Amino acid sequence: MSVSSIIRRAAALLFVAPVSLSLSALAADAPNAGTEVAAAPVTTLSEVKVEGKAPATPTAPTIDEARARAALVAGGTAVIDADSYKNGRASTLQDALGFAPGVFVQPRFGAEESRISIRGSGIQRTFHGRGLTLLQDGATINLADGGFDFQAIEPLATQYIEVYRGANALEYGSTTLGGAINYVSPTGYTAPALSARLEAGSFEYRRAQAAVAGNVGNVDGYVSVSALRADSFRDHAQQDNYRLFSNLGLRLSPSLETRLYFTFVDTESELPGSLTRAETESKPELANPGNISGDQKRDFRLIRIADRTVWTIGDGQTLEGSVFYADKRLFHPIFQVINQDNSDVGLTLRYALDGTLFGHRNRVVVGTRYVYGETKEFRATNVRGQNGVQTDGSDQTARSIALYAENQFFVTPDLALSVGAQGARDRRVRFDNFVPAGETDGDFKNSYGGFSPKLGVLWTAQPGTQLFANLSRSYEPPSLSELTGGSAATPLVNGGQRGTTIEIGSRVEHAIFALDVALYRAWIKDELLSLNDPNGQPLGTINAPKAIHQGLELAGTVKLPYHLTFRSAYLINDFRFDNNATYGDNRLAGLPVQSLRADLSWKGPWFSAGPNVEWIPNGTWIDHANSFSSDGYTLLGFRVSGAVAGQWNWFVDGRNLTDEKYAATTGVIANAGGRDARQFLPGDGRAVYLGLSWSSGK
Repeated sequence: MSVSSIIRRAAALLFVAPVSLSLSALAADAPNAGTEVAAAPVTTLSEVKVEGKAPATPTAPTIDEARARAALVAGGTAVIDADSYKNGRASTLQDALGFAPGVFVQPRFGAEESRISIRGSGIQRTFHGRGLTLLQDGATINLADGGFDFQAIEPLATQYIEVYRGANALEYGSTTLGGAINYVSPTGYTAPALSARLEAGSFEYRRAQAAVAGNVGNVDGYVSVSALRADSFRDHAQQDNYRLFSNLGLRLSPSLETRLYFTFVDTESELPGSLTRAETESKPELANPGNISGDQKRDFRLIRIADRTVWTIGDGQTLEGSVFYADKRLFHPIFQVINQDNSDVGLTLRYALDGTLFGHRNRVVVGTRYVYGETKEFRATNVRGQNGVQTDGSDQTARSIALYAENQFFVTPDLALSVGAQGARDRRVRFDNFVPAGETDGDFKNSYGGFSPKLGVLWTAQPGTQLFANLSRSYEPPSLSELTGGSAATPLVNGGQRGTTIEIGSRVEHAIFALDVALYRAWIKDELLSLNDPNGQPLGTINAPKAIHQGLELAGTVKLPYHLTFRSAYLINDFRFDNNATYGDNRLAGLPVQSLRADLSWKGPWFSAGPNVEWIPNGTWIDHANSFSSDGYTLLGFRVSGAVAGQWNWFVDGRNLTDEKYAATTGVIANAGGRDARQFLPGDGRAVYLGLSWSSGK
């Protein structure tokens, strides 16, 4: 079946599914339609709402409040309950976001470093992410130039995750094509007083976490300490990560609360590098010989301090602000040794009013975001993983400021119109303080800017069934690593990446069925593409004049008879150049066209069990010339989990049980010339992970 035919059928599904569900709901309400099934949702809802729980804190809304807010957005959103992934290994972004609609995430070699993309954002990045706004409790995690580190988040120290795709992240101040992902922390009100978790498994994987939480009067706190050690499936891929995540809340008055955050991350990751496709299919556990001889790795230490304050003014008004300071030290031996000291500060202000206008409900959000960062960089030759002769040195600064506003007017209680806009200005500056003999300096001062309007409509056809559509623009400047990441500085890029996106979709939530589906098409101008040569050496960033990103985002859950639940997330990523002078209408390399994750679980009185599958039917191009690609693959797994005495939980998580040899992701180059090249990053072989956790009462 062709991609176009799949998209056409999905468009039909987009509107047929809500109508069918509406008829099903009417049938369920009819006489003799099965009163036991109709009564079940009422019983379930009353059991979920535990009266003994502490009320929500303004700085950390409950998951129900987050879902209610996401349901007001005229576009693709999702809220991921952390409990949904803690019944298995929970160490990578894929573990946490694998079933999030519209999110493609694939670890490079079973590590936290991953390729993560929404709608083709950061399509080529397999490390140090770009194209998304990453937040912790609404405060920016991205550095001033837009880049972010995957290790800056601890999935186990998370209560839930919000995913706002594309321009639907406007109210978080995100301008990017991909949107925003917000990790919401547990607090002293929501987390158990004491908890501990141990995970162990194949490839000498060991992971431990301990957390303590509590509240006294108007003060509450939460502290999580975790450690990870894994030799990994591949040679020269050892990981050692230590993380502390904590927050302290202070209720200053019934309407005013502030929360302080402190994060410490110390991470060391050996880099096994890329193999050829032939090597991936024969000896995927090997490392690239050059990575071993150069002892290539990526180590950094991060200290982050933040504060979020929320003032509930009354009459539906809230005012919130957040500030952060991040200090990062990077030691990164690759084909050269990159040493960086980063210091970043940021401020966010946001005002929201949920009131009435002309007798109708009306929501207004107005905000601003400012981030400034300084980087001192020292580069040297790589001598067996240590600094050799200095080759470069520079002082770099990045600044980003955005102003945004959105108004949602309810024409009727079930029909809302949204209009919003965002303006952004960015600055990238580099001053060379070391210029090798015979070379010129790589100084530059680049400024970028963009204006991103948005129009949207949201219709609640019936309780639990919504249709939405929107038209928006996106804007994204290059990061410092893209401007300076090649063998020499890339002093000028045409400008920031811009795009115009149209989206239609539906959200359905009923007692036994849930569906999230969206179709989108984005016309991208000056797409930022970082190219390597066939040996994997960076050549710098270019702008592709025109490209098309379009696709289908589909996720659903169905409760079946006999205590069975089926869950799936399906993606179509149809990304192409648009009449490019070099590549014509070729596909953009980096992501597979189709991907599917699904699982089937049976829930018994003592444990749950079931199989899962990850399916990539066709491979991924490694070059924009579309001359060489990886192969598709199918991974089968099986998971068993259970609870004992209400305090103990356990799991056995089997992955890639058929021991498939496959490329989890690939590098991206301009033209492979139809020849195999070291651009393939093999995924893990057969593995089994065990976990045991304990938590006390409140």
